[in-house]
Parts: sequence; structure tokens; C-alpha cells
Amino acid sequence: MSIGKSDHDGSDQDGRERSARAHTTRRGILKGAAGALSLAAAARAALPGGAFAQGAGPEVKGAKLGFIALTDAGPLFVAKEKGFFAKHGMPDVEVLKQASWGTTRDNLVLGSGGNGIDGAHILSPMPYLISAGRVTQNNVPVPMHILARLNTNGQCISVAKEYLDAKVALDSKVFRVATEKKKAAGKSVKAAMTFPGGTHDLWIRYWLAAGGIDPDKDIETIVVPPPQMVANMKVGTMDCFCVGEPWNAQLVQQGLGYTALTTGELWKDHPEKAFAMRADFVEKHPNATRALLMAVLEAQQWCDKPENRDEFAAIVAKRQWINIPVGDVAGRMKGTIDYGDGRVVQDSPFVMKFFRDHASYPFQSHDLWFLTEDIRWGKFDAQTDTKALIAKVNREDLWREAAKALGVAEIPASTSRGKEAFFDGKVFDPADPAAYLASLSIKKVA
Repeated sequence: MSIGKSDHDGSDQDGRERSARAHTTRRGILKGAAGALSLAAAARAALPGGAFAQGAGPEVKGAKLGFIALTDAGPLFVAKEKGFFAKHGMPDVEVLKQASWGTTRDNLVLGSGGNGIDGAHILSPMPYLISAGRVTQNNVPVPMHILARLNTNGQCISVAKEYLDAKVALDSKVFRVATEKKKAAGKSVKAAMTFPGGTHDLWIRYWLAAGGIDPDKDIETIVVPPPQMVANMKVGTMDCFCVGEPWNAQLVQQGLGYTALTTGELWKDHPEKAFAMRADFVEKHPNATRALLMAVLEAQQWCDKPENRDEFAAIVAKRQWINIPVGDVAGRMKGTIDYGDGRVVQDSPFVMKFFRDHASYPFQSHDLWFLTEDIRWGKFDAQTDTKALIAKVNREDLWREAAKALGVAEIPASTSRGKEAFFDGKVFDPADPAAYLASLSIKKVA
């Protein structure tokens, strides 16, 4: 694979402004990480079929897992609070709040040995960007493994209330007309997302481009951490943003804007966050990895049960997790979406899912879409060997083993979910990503 210049998350300086001691630790770790991809591959080869070590308990009793204050981190909160980590022999797991996705990246690079973290609730493309050194200091690869998908659906694109009269919604051509008028008046137009090349970046770019808006030429895209989205909209920093819940609901509650669309309307049951670990943790602690994965899978099953949704909302709203009124979480978690523009949908088909309908299984075909879109926008080189990269990062084999150990009845027969259809008529065939890429009119890649 060709490794090019990193696309840094410039807004997240909080994650990089560390003490001299931590910086020294980082440099030492990065220096040793250069050959880590090959070391991880060698260690993995020593475990036939990627199997967990049998007949033994976890090698360690804990791990440090990061999260961003978003509803889709809920399975980690539940695994901790409901005792699923402890049940599987990992009572000392720490679930630690991160200030931004840039901070999450930096702490994963450090690892727990460098006062960072071992794994995280993370945007699905990030383990690939980190593993390939596309968003790390000095472009040094830090191998990661995706162990599970944490959820499908549940994100939104929200717009400022100034667009209410224009009725901006799923058809982004309406937004294009409105923004052209604004630019003609000499005003700038800004779209916010949470991390370059991450899911929110890709959702908002897809929506904009489908309406004829080039996100790199026609408007300005900016990076804002999820918990800061609403505050930035309040002071007029952006015209629209893409983020997960509960921040879209918060925007509506505060009367600062409205939900133009849910991302499920762009692509029904799309993959979103992942549960990922540093590869060296997985290779060194196979039984602890299985324990963590089984705990997360059990928590995901718990989260999806309707009878648990009220308790789930109460857990998520707690101060140590998202710190938000429970009412701002419960509605959309149950499928009631008040868009804030007069539309109220009950039992939305785009409700966030955690386990049902194979939401937890990390389909390799979905990772291929993320990589294809990141090639589209220049985050990866066009000649990237996506198949090889997915083989290194995606550990669906470990998911299958954990699911079987839990007695999960329905395990996907294939690593591909097949062809995926989008709201604008485009179709992604995992068997021919080049054809999909060629069908897109607005893109950076030739």
C-alpha cells in the first residue's frame, strides 16, 4: 500500500497538547510502531484461524476503553454498569470519556502503556486510517483491529433554523439553491463533521455531492467534536452539521435548528461506529479480547430489547457518560423523531440498532465502502490495496467465535451484505467498487 501525507484533525489540539513526559512516551511508542503491522501479522499467524486461546481465563482483568459522548457508545456504558465485563472475567475495565475523535486517536496511539487507551468506541473508518498511518503523527502506522460494529443508523444531518423556510431536507439540491443565494450575498457556508474521513464526514459529503455541491470547492467543511456541535451552531459557526445522537435532538430542543434528515434515509441500516482494539492488545491477550467482545455483544443484545429502552436511556444520560436530560435521549432511542420543522415520525424505520438485523457483525463489505469513499475524497490513495488492508484490520472471525460462544443463533453466512442502495439511486456492489466510484460525478480521485 502506498502511504501518503496524513490528513490531520487540526481542530483537536487538545488531544495533542500533552505534557513533555507524555510527548516523550508518544515518540518512543511511535518509533517502535513502524514495524507493528508486520509483527501483528506474524503474531496472528501463530494463532491458527485467528482462534482465541482455549481453556483459560482472561490474561488480564481490565482494559482501558475510550468513548465519545454519543448514544451509540451505549453498549460500553451498559457492559460496565450491568456487569457484563465483570461477568466475563474483566471487572477492571475502565470506560473513559474522550474530548474528541482526535483525542481518541492520540490515546490509541499511546496505548494504555503510555497513559492512553487500549481500544474504543470509534468511527468505523478510523481504525483503517490509524492502521495505515493516514492520520497519525509522522504517518506512522498503529495497527488496529475492528472486533464488532456497535450500531447501524442513528446519525443525522441538521441545519440552522435560517433554512427552515427553504424546507431543506433529504433533497440536497434545495440546500444548494439556498447556499448559492447566501454566497451571492457575500456570506460563507460551512458544514461541520467530526473527523476527516470518518463516518460523519462521509455522510455529509455524500448528501452534499448528491445535490451538486462539491464539499471541497463550493463550501467549507470544518471539524467540531460531537459534544460541541450545538454550542457552535448557537454562535453561528456552521450552516449544517452531521453528528450522532443526542446532539441533533438537543439542537431541536434548544430551538437552534432542525433535523433535515436521518442518515438512515441516505442508506437504510448503514454501518456506523465500531468497537476496535489495538492489534497488539488482541494478539497479546486473546482470552481477554474474547471476554471484552462477549461482554459488548451481550450489552448490544440488551440494548436492543424494547423493554430495556427506558433504563438504557437513563444509563446513557448519566453524568459520567453523556450528561444530558434523559428526555433528550429517550425519544429518538425509541424511534420517535421530532425533526423540529413540523415533522414528527413515530416508529421510525431508521431507528438506531445495536444487534438485531446483524447490526453488530462487522461486514467486510461495509468496510470496503468506507475505504472506497475515503479514496473518493483523497483520504486514501487510489492504488490502496483495500482487500489486504481489510484482511489486517477487520476481525470478523473473532466476532463469530464470540457469538458462537454466546449461543447467538443467527450468524451471517457471508462477510458481505451484498449490494447496497442509496437514496439517490446509486448502488455499491462490493464485487465491483471501481464501477461505483466511476458512477460518482463529484470526487477528488480521477
